[in-house]
Amino acid sequence: MPHLDPDPDTLAAQLNSRSLPSVDRWNPPLLGDMDLRIARDGVWRHEGIQIQRENLVRLFASILRRDEDGQYYLVTPVEKWRIRVDDAPFLAIRLDASGTGAHQRLTFTTNVGDVVTAGPDHPLNVEYRVSGGEPAPYLHIRGRLRALLSRAVFVELAELGEEQFIAGDRIYGVWSQGQFFSLGRLNDET
Repeated sequence: MPHLDPDPDTLAAQLNSRSLPSVDRWNPPLLGDMDLRIARDGVWRHEGIQIQRENLVRLFASILRRDEDGQYYLVTPVEKWRIRVDDAPFLAIRLDASGTGAHQRLTFTTNVGDVVTAGPDHPLNVEYRVSGGEPAPYLHIRGRLRALLSRAVFVELAELGEEQFIAGDRIYGVWSQGQFFSLGRLNDET
């Protein structure tokens, strides 16, 4: 089992002062499973205990990767550990909107400090796992990693929406960086 606290304050400060590591280019051997779980609400737990140090969570987030097998890993140049993620590894906790219509920019902040503007490189998508069920809204962050939008952020996002007719369907969605993102189809039934 890896040592979890090598001096996370120093490491996180160093990571915040430069770009994120190139984890997608690293190909170390898998050393096993780490008892680390990211819950749907964005809480990180090691051996069942919530990690309280924000800098440690941000450090781990900076070396997190999702591979083609759909599994999540903490990766360094020399080791790779599989971890468990209940839904998405990040949670979008803030939305800042500027502009209107197609000129609108929707910028999201995650629970680990990522700031991402929805657009061609960072699409928004809403999944409905059960027909007529509750929406699961996501924002692409980097690599194969995405953030689940918190309920409050999704409500705020929905308030910015508008109706568009696309291929004969009434679609409710939002604009960001000139791209329209569907939040769902509007039902004509009353």
